[in-house]
Amino acid sequence: MSTLTSTNPLLQLIRRRYPDVTGKALLQSVTLPVLGIALFLIAWQLVAPQINTSLGNFPTPANVWEQAGQLWQEHQNEQDRADRYVEMQEKRNARILAENPEAETLIRPYPGAPTFIDQIFTSLKTVLAGFFLATIIAVPLGIMIGLNRYFAAAVNPLIQIFKPVSPLAWLPLVTMVVSATYVSDDPMFEKSFITSMVTVTLCSLWPTLINTATGVAQVNPDLVNVSKVLRLPFWTHARKVVLPAAVPMIFTGLRVSLGIAWMVLIAAEMLAQNPGLGKFVWDEFQNGSSDSLSRIMVAVLAIGFIGYVLDRIMLMIQRKVAWDE
Repeated sequence: MSTLTSTNPLLQLIRRRYPDVTGKALLQSVTLPVLGIALFLIAWQLVAPQINTSLGNFPTPANVWEQAGQLWQEHQNEQDRADRYVEMQEKRNARILAENPEAETLIRPYPGAPTFIDQIFTSLKTVLAGFFLATIIAVPLGIMIGLNRYFAAAVNPLIQIFKPVSPLAWLPLVTMVVSATYVSDDPMFEKSFITSMVTVTLCSLWPTLINTATGVAQVNPDLVNVSKVLRLPFWTHARKVVLPAAVPMIFTGLRVSLGIAWMVLIAAEMLAQNPGLGKFVWDEFQNGSSDSLSRIMVAVLAIGFIGYVLDRIMLMIQRKVAWDE
């Protein structure tokens, strides 16, 4: 066992990160996840051909891998076309300026359709914007609720009413409100981005709000008494005493909120046909080609993997910030 762990680079990395873990535990930490994934892929490969849909058999892992490569190649081809389009305009502008140095020139953006990779970055931008907005609303409000029981009693019915509302119910209302209020000849953001972002915010702020309020309410009474003895001002008390003590609970809520935000965004993009991974899935479903199921599975796996990565990033931040980690 010691020979195996000393020659495996991955196990060496885990050992440096967790020096007290035994060689057997290190081996299990690698082999068991790999075994689980392998068994899942084998089951998928065996079951997929038995499922016959209107678009053909359910895609196997090989089909999905092939379409993932195809989607990447399509992105590369579209990038090359975009580069040639910009280069053509630059050459044209150079000729115009050579004839008339005072002429006004511009570079128009490439008008091609967004690729799968573009849709991924669109969804990431939207979900992070909605999550950030939810955080700056939920954390201060949660602190106020945790510090003041009268305020908590007043807003608790509203929290319990709005917390379980589905994004499918919020989306039509948000769409109409944004269309009516976000009117500009030169908008900074697209209406589709604002609509998706606000929907994500409304559905994802509740775990952070509730966990923040709970964490603040459960601050050690000894710390509160010390703050009273020192006669700290309210905001100093909240910033120096309450917030550090509540950080572990706050980050637990943030991780849950981010996961909900990612799920809500995909549903909102599908329903409203806003740019992003949700629209990509819906377009492929409507397309009905023989490759559509494989492309949808690529999107499903990408959605799951991105959600996992976002959660791991939040966990890393939590371990850097939270004192109990």
